[in-house]
Amino acid sequence: MISFNHQYEEYPFIIFSFSHFIMIGLFLCGIIFIYKCRISLRSFHTEIRYFLFTVLFVLELLYHIWLYTGGAWDIAFALPLHLCSVSLILCLVLLVTGSEKVFQMVYFIGVIGATMAIFTPELFLGFPHFRYYQFFITHMLIIWICLYYVFVKQYRPTMKGMLLSFIFLNVCSFLAMMVNKCTGGNYMFLSYKPVNGSILDYLGPYPIYIAALEGVALILFTLILVPFLIRRE
Repeated sequence: MISFNHQYEEYPFIIFSFSHFIMIGLFLCGIIFIYKCRISLRSFHTEIRYFLFTVLFVLELLYHIWLYTGGAWDIAFALPLHLCSVSLILCLVLLVTGSEKVFQMVYFIGVIGATMAIFTPELFLGFPHFRYYQFFITHMLIIWICLYYVFVKQYRPTMKGMLLSFIFLNVCSFLAMMVNKCTGGNYMFLSYKPVNGSILDYLGPYPIYIAALEGVALILFTLILVPFLIRRE
């Protein structure tokens, strides 16, 4: 746990507070903007790629610098093994390579994981703290990048991509579980549920909720694939 108790007291984050709704509203406006401007954005693809990569990379770097300088960087929680950390790395790779396979994985894993993080964040520092902005902006960017490649670059998620993503998710989960046992961490919330409320609260106690997550992941993956299957018919 980060030992910034005075900052927690000074900048507490309250779920579904005004500052939380502001970020949810910004998130939704960003989606609308990408869709409405999808045609004109195609002319600036190179510049947009550089910009998104730089912002995402710098924010993540600053987060780790903030942890380290505050004496709070710990292998038990700061490795990129959380679902959204994995998605962030995949986004950076996607922006550099434009890989279809990487897109498939980050679309399914990133959209689901980052959406849940935005609406039910495991966040303890609120407005106007750096961590508040860093958390929400990076998670929004994960989804915006996925939708940018859908709306602007016209990439399409597929059934094969969904299965690839599910396999990749399980490989990451196994790795996270092994690291949790070695470090006492809680990567991917495989050791215990988030302190703040989340969908995991409805999936039973430990370790039942871990098995239930497999089914939930498949259902959610299918839900965000269905619109593309319908359009093809």
